[in-house]
Amino acid sequence: MTEIDRPATPTTGTEQRDPRYADIDIWPVRSVLDALAEAQMAATAAVRAAVPEIEAVVEAALPRLRQGGRLVYVGAGTSGRIGLQDGVELGPTFGWPAERLVLLLAGGPQAIFQAAEGAEDREDTGRAELLAHAPDARDVVFGIAASGGTPYTCAAVAAARECGALTVGISCNATGRLLREAEYGIVTVTGPEAIAGSTRLKAGTAQKATLNLLSTALMIRLGHAYRGRMVDMRVMNAKLDRRAARMVADLAGGSDEEVRAALVATGGNVKRAVLVRAGMTPDEAEQALDRHGGDLRRILPSAAPTGG
Repeated sequence: MTEIDRPATPTTGTEQRDPRYADIDIWPVRSVLDALAEAQMAATAAVRAAVPEIEAVVEAALPRLRQGGRLVYVGAGTSGRIGLQDGVELGPTFGWPAERLVLLLAGGPQAIFQAAEGAEDREDTGRAELLAHAPDARDVVFGIAASGGTPYTCAAVAAARECGALTVGISCNATGRLLREAEYGIVTVTGPEAIAGSTRLKAGTAQKATLNLLSTALMIRLGHAYRGRMVDMRVMNAKLDRRAARMVADLAGGSDEEVRAALVATGGNVKRAVLVRAGMTPDEAEQALDRHGGDLRRILPSAAPTGG
């Protein structure tokens, strides 16, 4: 199991046993795989059903993040690692600043590579680790727990809410404590797992998909994407260097030499290089982005739609 409920807590949907899988250990491999694949499809369907809840969170989070707030991910076990993955990828993909990202995993960094199941029981640690980052009303906190009852996560979310941060509980159990502690809830009811209690399966898939939708929608609305491209992508290797050049050429045109010159002039930033190719100096591009909240669409509203 990736998350353990206390004996006094009623068994949640993610912990229950599904009698359909009672003999899964003697099924043919193809049947096992078909059953697991079907469960994954059910998980994504549960996420689709939660889109209105995700939308409400995005709308509530945007004003705070536009004021300079941080994104905070809190979780334990599988849920915490999924949160870490989503948060870590925001920097290279969308240019999200490291100083505006807080990642809290029960058990600390070592729990990334080795399970630290007991750490999820520590409410005091969850609260203390969250408060150590001095959250305020600009911050947005995602508490992630498949069971909805993980003490570390619930305590951290409760502490963040007391400090005025926007708090969001992401759970696969509609009646868990997490949803009571958080101001907003996103529920993807995935039910019992094929291997009872192993929430790394369809519950984990639902959590990953939920965070994908949530963080990507936020990044789009914050101006980190333009015409379906990740224009604030950090160029960190040869593959990304080629991708950046391709994006600038697609969005703004120009010869290889002109595209390369624009990227060099803007430190490899696609968004700024597009504005340079549109006729601005690097300083003018920076000023335009400052005036328009980093949104290329507002600066270049009349740009012709591109293909590809």
